[in-house]
Amino acid sequence: MPDDGFLIIGHRGAAGLEPENTLRSFARALEIGVDAIELDVYCVEGHLVVIHDDTLERTTNGHGEVMQTSFAALRRLDAGRGERIPTLAEVFAVVPNGFTVNVELKGKGTAEPVARCIAEHAHVDALVSSFDHAELTRFHDVAPKARTAPLFHRASTRMFDIAAALEAWSINLSEKLATAERLAGIGDRGYRSLVYTVNDPAVAERLRSAGATGIFTDYPDRMRRFRS
Repeated sequence: MPDDGFLIIGHRGAAGLEPENTLRSFARALEIGVDAIELDVYCVEGHLVVIHDDTLERTTNGHGEVMQTSFAALRRLDAGRGERIPTLAEVFAVVPNGFTVNVELKGKGTAEPVARCIAEHAHVDALVSSFDHAELTRFHDVAPKARTAPLFHRASTRMFDIAAALEAWSINLSEKLATAERLAGIGDRGYRSLVYTVNDPAVAERLRSAGATGIFTDYPDRMRRFRS
């Protein structure tokens, strides 16, 4: 991922245009032109599956909890337009050399399998994030050289302590939290600030002017003007 410029990250691929977290969605984001893609992973029977919710109903034709469903059954589901739930390795296999994938740890026990998958796909520029800072710490312990980004959806007095303990590359935060004052504080401490989920170019422009270094968007096609 570039170290300068305003980064446009495809949220779950191009989630506003294609079924989210599918190979079709990631391909669409790449076709449009993004600096990175973001996705979510759970570990089921030792396999890293790419899906956001802990239940199946919203994004697939299945029912029940992701973690209570067998890997084989998950792979038979329709995740939209005939797409199936991909594995992290399948996504890594189709991204260009040096391309950035932001992997969000969702389920318990994802830290070590994600670290192994990243090590097995050296061509991928990985950034690993999570709201579960304990799981993200476990990832950092086993892969200390990998880039990390704690996620925040509400204000925390421990934001910078958590980021420092993780030797974080960026702090990823909700649009609601992304005030000019907070963005300045993040930048002053040497971290990048990536803001989710931004689908209005006017909001993206405001955030850029306030000091944000990038956004996650469901509609990367709307953000073409920010691409150099």
